[in-house]
Amino acid sequence: MTASDAFTAAAPLMGVPGAAPPPGGKGEWFRGAGGLRLRAAFWIPSTLVASQPLGTVVVSPGRTEPIEKYYEIIGNFLARGWCVLAHDWRGQGLSARLLPDRLKGHARAVEEFLDDYDRLLDAFESRAPKPWIMVGHSMGGALNLISLQAGDSRFAGAILSSPMLRIKTGKRAMWSVKLAVRWNLRHGRAADYVLGDADDPFDHTFEKDALTSDEARYDQWRQQLYACPHLAVGGPTWGWLAFGLDAGERSLKSVALKAVRIPVCVVQAGDDDRVWKQSNSWAVKRMPRGRYVEIPGALHEVIMETDVKRAVFLNEFESLAAEVTSVRPSVEPSLQSVST
Repeated sequence: MTASDAFTAAAPLMGVPGAAPPPGGKGEWFRGAGGLRLRAAFWIPSTLVASQPLGTVVVSPGRTEPIEKYYEIIGNFLARGWCVLAHDWRGQGLSARLLPDRLKGHARAVEEFLDDYDRLLDAFESRAPKPWIMVGHSMGGALNLISLQAGDSRFAGAILSSPMLRIKTGKRAMWSVKLAVRWNLRHGRAADYVLGDADDPFDHTFEKDALTSDEARYDQWRQQLYACPHLAVGGPTWGWLAFGLDAGERSLKSVALKAVRIPVCVVQAGDDDRVWKQSNSWAVKRMPRGRYVEIPGALHEVIMETDVKRAVFLNEFESLAAEVTSVRPSVEPSLQSVST
């Protein structure tokens, strides 16, 4: 499939007052693995900022998250003179869902996601100026890392936000969770919600469900979700949980981590209740050019955190951008972070 064959038509980008799509971009459909129609969006920075873009940032969201949730950080990258390519993973956003019930957060295999990602990069390669910087959050960060381990050589650097290298399982031991996953898959329940919990996203509240301590940013996302209910994703299925555990195990293979030669910075939430920060720190130490930065007090969604906390992420991005472009960073005030 050629890049020109990959596109079918313009795709919508949704917006609400205060969270409109950043200027200079448009949504497009492309074909993923198995012919699934997936959504991407590509932005070019204003010529007032840079006569020539510095390169391209490729943004990969976490589980349940669409492109729309990343408008603010996309605007941050554009303001710094970078083109931005963002995308909806299969099964979320406006990309094709895998089950008739759109709210079920389902997945089948890591390979499908990696194939989709490779096709995305192939489709935009001729338009996206290099160097490329990889930005991935949570599930997106884990898949991004696996793609680097598999040998993708198109990126000059990567910055991953609380990557999903090992899922927290609450009070349940990991061995018991894996046993439950195998049992449910063996009995044809891959498409059922884990423990029957639909986790209706429209019933969420800041007090009970927020993964950020910034209530204003949380409320802004809720407005986007209510304005376009088709963006919503509920609880994970047993199939998704099997996929998530597999992705984590693959990403934590020591030999594969040592093969990642580009600079990789992991910016980790200090108070993360979704992924094990210890696993992320362990992984970074095995990458030749890895850097681990922990933000004290931050919750899982680092990119959607308060201004001071998310400034740590932006400062790390600027440092990485300077390393791959030789452009001096403009460091913003931020919390004191823990680096290794």
